[in-house]
Amino acid sequence: MKQEEYVSDFLAEVIRFLDFHSRYQSLAKCLAEKITAHATPVGSGTVARTKQIPIEKRAEAAVIAWMRHQTTRYETMSIARIKGRRREIRRQLALQSIELLRNYRQGCEADQNCPLLKAMV
Repeated sequence: MKQEEYVSDFLAEVIRFLDFHSRYQSLAKCLAEKITAHATPVGSGTVARTKQIPIEKRAEAAVIAWMRHQTTRYETMSIARIKGRRREIRRQLALQSIELLRNYRQGCEADQNCPLLKAMV
């Protein structure tokens, strides 16, 4: 029961963070469900399971992490083993993700080649 309540609360926070325009509400719900399903299982080791940061920040971090893995080339990138390089790349990809989300928040017409739409299939 406690897990179910957490999953429900987390889902609501993800939807709140996405803050998509009304024309994309169904996409926001579907995306939030995918992210929540990935991030909330007990023992998953994801940021959603930490108690060290507020749930709002966990939801934001889970969205950005999911997008990094699903909408960018992060998985296939060759990142030099230089101190701070991976963090720098992740920060750059997070900015790209925020920019992508902005289009859906503003209700802009979705490009059929949008990596977020492709990841939802």
